[in-house]
Amino acid sequence: MTDTRPTQANDPKSVLQRYFRSIRDAVLWKLEGLSEHDLRRPLTATGTNLLGVVKHLAGTEAGYFGDCLGRPVPDMPGWYVALVAEELEDNGDMWATPEESSEEILALYRRVGEHSDAVIDELGLDATGTVPWWGERGRDVPLHLLLVHMIAETNRHAGHLDIVRELIDESAGLRDGVSNLPDGDARWWADYRTRVQAAADEFA
Repeated sequence: MTDTRPTQANDPKSVLQRYFRSIRDAVLWKLEGLSEHDLRRPLTATGTNLLGVVKHLAGTEAGYFGDCLGRPVPDMPGWYVALVAEELEDNGDMWATPEESSEEILALYRRVGEHSDAVIDELGLDATGTVPWWGERGRDVPLHLLLVHMIAETNRHAGHLDIVRELIDESAGLRDGVSNLPDGDARWWADYRTRVQAAADEFA
């Protein structure tokens, strides 16, 4: 697990890389120990599901640190090729078809991450790329901005994973080995939830 504890001894790119790797680790951790059904089933009105979020993140990261910087990730799957060509159905990168195995999607996410790390290591933060879907402001975009953008994107989706995983089996926590939650037992949490519900009910 990547250590994200702050230190003043690191240069800006190293700090960004460390936080990026840490949130990638957390994304994968949120899917550990679940059945194929639980990995895939939608638990919100808009169909949010664990495996689909990881599929989406793999494609998004491949775009920013691959195609946008002129260093495409090799051997990307057909759905990604269709996505880039704007031929993929709406939300086609947000769920896994029965033909797509969870192992395949998780391996893709890891492989894309390794590719991104290599590109980031190679380039300076002032290196620029082109983000076609940003329109005019997508010209000469520095790596620094791409990194900040993708860290924010990944953290936002990690929050989705937090909620969906908790809905499945009540598992919660910041990352492997770090819950970042009060150390309460089941009764404490039940009492806490009751208090929160009672406060909300004052406005029902």
